[in-house]
Amino acid sequence: MLEKILELLNSKEMEILKVMLANAEELEILQAFYDLTPEEQVIIFRLLKKDVALSVFEKLDTEEQHILLRSFTDDKTIEFVNELAPDDRVKLLDELPAGVAKKLIASLSAVERKETNILMGYKPESAGRIMTTEYISLKKELSVDNALTKVRNLASEKETIYTLFVTDNSKKLEGVLTLKELLMANGEAEISEIMSKKAISVTTDTDQEAVAKTLQELDLLAIPVVDSEERLVGIVTIDDAVDILEEETTEDIFDNAGLADITSNESDRSEVLVNGSLWSIWKVRLPILIVTLAFAMFSGIIIDEFEEVLEEIVAVAIFIPLIMGMSGNVGTQSSTVFARGVVLGHIQIKNFVRPFLKEIGVGFSIGVILGVTTGIIAGVWHMPELGLAVGLALIVAITVATLLGFLVPFVLIKLNIDQAAGSAPIITSIKDIVGLLIYFVFVTAFL
Repeated sequence: MLEKILELLNSKEMEILKVMLANAEELEILQAFYDLTPEEQVIIFRLLKKDVALSVFEKLDTEEQHILLRSFTDDKTIEFVNELAPDDRVKLLDELPAGVAKKLIASLSAVERKETNILMGYKPESAGRIMTTEYISLKKELSVDNALTKVRNLASEKETIYTLFVTDNSKKLEGVLTLKELLMANGEAEISEIMSKKAISVTTDTDQEAVAKTLQELDLLAIPVVDSEERLVGIVTIDDAVDILEEETTEDIFDNAGLADITSNESDRSEVLVNGSLWSIWKVRLPILIVTLAFAMFSGIIIDEFEEVLEEIVAVAIFIPLIMGMSGNVGTQSSTVFARGVVLGHIQIKNFVRPFLKEIGVGFSIGVILGVTTGIIAGVWHMPELGLAVGLALIVAITVATLLGFLVPFVLIKLNIDQAAGSAPIITSIKDIVGLLIYFVFVTAFL
């Protein structure tokens, strides 16, 4: 499917592509969709039939939904959001910027707006927030034949018809039955005779993860949600449960790595640094750079203090960029290893010491290899004493750089300071000062 789509897109055979998509299975379209570029996704989406487009849209990740919404006209966006299932609509609105969400809610029809506001009134990550109001409820006095007629008439409007719920006149949940049980029952029998009176339910404030696990453990297609008075107000379906369990598992991984707060903060910080005003970007980046400017001035003071050494032995200056550059490269490697390890859960903030000590050992071993090699070259090129100073300085500078590569971002995380703006400048500045100081101390000692 993907190859055919790309081939027809490249040859601009849009009519043929439209016909092919009309005859394709929804699952095929969905699988191909994720491998397309945002621009290609928009084109494909516009070629789909309206009902297929809506169904595909509901199954996409929120990120892909945002991309598509941005390509719509205002009228098209309103139409799409209106036609989404209530729970899918709330999920989307929760992810959109507050101003955009407010505008979309105001544009909904009166009925859809009421349903949306009811769901958004429940606390986040609760059964009330994720439930849908698109279910079929039956009265227990209803005959099987009449119930089937009702199901048939409402089927196209509801999210699921495979599980049916029985309520009394005040909407209190009294029982549950499956569509299969209804189809197999005697047409003249009453619903009360075939329903299960032990209906498992959750309340509107039940945690969403507990709801999802209940659905999974009991192998249910849907579970009813009741309010404090046992009245049926919605249902949570198995497809929502799968999404929730996936999200919760990801959150648990980050939490075990000590990153629960970090992941929530990083999104906001990234938004500020990429799309924020000039003043908001200054507030994040300038303080760090002012601190590193002070460090840079201190580096100048160190060079000034050893001016006589540089005047007497000019060759000393040749190796300053090498020591600063190599230690900087190794420090960058270490900070990258730390960042990736933390994100993937290989490094846990709560158990930082073990990987930290290991990285210092790795840095020392790399320093020895590079330091001995460079020291020999410097000794042969100029004099043995200079080679000894360069080699030892490089060993110490690289070891310190690896230490800083792990330690600086760790400290910034603990202090809740933006590591994206702070890690590299601070590592570079401290490493430069330490590297210069160590180098000149060894040069003074050996030469």
